Amino acid sequence: MTVVIWSDGHLLTPEEPALSAVDHGITVGDGVFETCAVYGGQAFALTRHLRRLARSAAGIGLVAPEEQLVRDAVAQVLAAAPDSGRLRITVTGGPAPLGSMRGDGPLSLLVAAGPASPSSVSRAVRLPWVRNERSAVAGLKTTSYAENVVGYAYASERGGDEGLMANTVGALCEGTASNVFVEIGGELLTPHLETGCLAGITRELMLEWARDEGLPAREARIDELPFGILDEVTLAGGGTIGGVTGERGVSLALAGSIRNVAPVVSLDGKDVVPGPLVVAAQELFGRRLAEGIDP
Repeated sequence: MTVVIWSDGHLLTPEEPALSAVDHGITVGDGVFETCAVYGGQAFALTRHLRRLARSAAGIGLVAPEEQLVRDAVAQVLAAAPDSGRLRITVTGGPAPLGSMRGDGPLSLLVAAGPASPSSVSRAVRLPWVRNERSAVAGLKTTSYAENVVGYAYASERGGDEGLMANTVGALCEGTASNVFVEIGGELLTPHLETGCLAGITRELMLEWARDEGLPAREARIDELPFGILDEVTLAGGGTIGGVTGERGVSLALAGSIRNVAPVVSLDGKDVVPGPLVVAAQELFGRRLAEGIDP
C-alpha cells in the first residue's frame, strides 16, 4: 500500500513535489503536526486532534488553517486510501528566507495517509537524554522532531520500539512518541503536563474513560513519578529491573495514537510483567474505541 498525499488541493504520490525547498518546515522545523489512527477509512478522534493542532500552532505563533479545509483534505485523502492505518496532518510556516525569520506568504498544509503496523505490546528503553520542560515548545507537537528521532533510533538499536525520557529535574516525562502510564500502589498514574510531556489524545481519553468506569487512573503530582521509579518495574522472573527492594508491583503501559494503550513487556532488554491495571486499561480503551470514531 502506498502513501497518498494532499497538498494545495491536489492528491499526490510520495514521488511528486509538495513543498518548496525553502519551506520553513523543512529548513528550521517551523511547523506542527498530528497523527491519527484510521479505522474503516475514518480518522479516529479527529475533532480532538484538530483542536490540539490549533493549540500547537498558536503556541509557536502560527494560525492553523480553517478546520473545514483540513477536514475536506482528510476526506479526500482517505477516500483515495481507504485501507490506510495512519493519517498525518502537517502545517508549516510556508516559504521563508534562509534564516530563522518567517516569510509573509501562506502557510503550507499537507495531509498524508498510509499503512500502520500497531503492536499490542511495547518494548521500552530508557534514554540518556532529557526533555526540557522549560523549552519554548514544551508540550507542543511540532515538526522540530530530531530529538525524538535520535531517541527512537537509540531505543531501536537496543531492541526497543520506544524510548523513555526524564525531564531536567529528574521526573518521568514521556516516550519519544507516546505518553507513559505507571501502575503503582493500586493506581494507574501518568506524568503531569508540567513535566513537559505532550498532552496526548490517547492519554486524555484514557483518563476520561477510566473516570467514567471507575478504573483508578489519574494524572500524578509533579513529584510522584521520579524517573527512578523505572528501577522498580517488576521482572518476569521476579525481582525488579534495577534490583531494588520493595513489593510495590510497578508496571508500565504506553499510550499513543497508533499503539493505543500497550503494556510494556520489556524494559532495557529485560522481560517485565504488565500489572492487572495495565491490562484492564488496555481492555477498556479497546472497548471504548470501538463505540465511536470521534469521541
